[in-house]
Amino acid sequence: MVLAGKKVKVIKPRIRNKAGHEVALRSYEQFQSPPRRQASICKKLIHGLSTRKYEQAIEDFTDGYGISKSAVSREWVAATKGSLQKLCERRLDELGRLAVLMIDGKQLYGECVVTALGVDVQGKKHVLGLMQGATENSTVVQHLLDDLVERGLDTTQPMLTVLDGGKALRKAVRKTLGDRSPVQRCHLHKRRNVKELLPQEFQRSADQRIKAAYGMKDFDQAKAQLEKTVEWLEGINPSAAASLREGLEETLTLHRLGLPEALRKSFQTTNLIVFADTS
Repeated sequence: MVLAGKKVKVIKPRIRNKAGHEVALRSYEQFQSPPRRQASICKKLIHGLSTRKYEQAIEDFTDGYGISKSAVSREWVAATKGSLQKLCERRLDELGRLAVLMIDGKQLYGECVVTALGVDVQGKKHVLGLMQGATENSTVVQHLLDDLVERGLDTTQPMLTVLDGGKALRKAVRKTLGDRSPVQRCHLHKRRNVKELLPQEFQRSADQRIKAAYGMKDFDQAKAQLEKTVEWLEGINPSAAASLREGLEETLTLHRLGLPEALRKSFQTTNLIVFADTS
């Protein structure tokens, strides 16, 4: 039977009824059940596995359970498939009021996974949904938002929406949430986008100027500093200047709302959405 994540031998008494037929022990069947083994594999892989030691971990599991590597992998796929389905089908109106909505896309093995994360008024994070697509296009993002609304996301309730600089994301959010929810553009995405358009000798200086502006507490001062940086960039690379100018005020939404520094640090990027690198 499966005990503490290992397949162990036990002495099982045989019980027979008056007719002489063997009676199954319900407790023994539960300890033998595949879901119990599957849950144990899933729990240990999630909590104790370094991706660089995956092969070693599989070896440990096969020794413990007395089953093949492929069987362990099938158990893992089955467990995660069920968890993903449960996540993507749960009702969102049961989570309570959400104060923040974050949306970002990450490239994983040539596929783009767009993730929506919610933060409730108590500060607890909730993964709201996932959508897979070839790119972070408006169709994929709109499908994700439509799914969130269908499962109970309240679009009439204003909430801070944190996005990267993608136009597809902004277009879908505007269509779904309108102007009710203020949008904060991710600082890291904006800095990276500007930096990648510049010659190497100007990248560090430009990044320091933008970072310094974002670090200011006052909205007007931060905006003025960014506008000066735009003027400076015009003489170096107009495309980089245009990139910084696009959505400039939306990168300062937290400043405009007067949020305290601790909250600005948490919500100035989409880093709350964490993807495990399995490469």
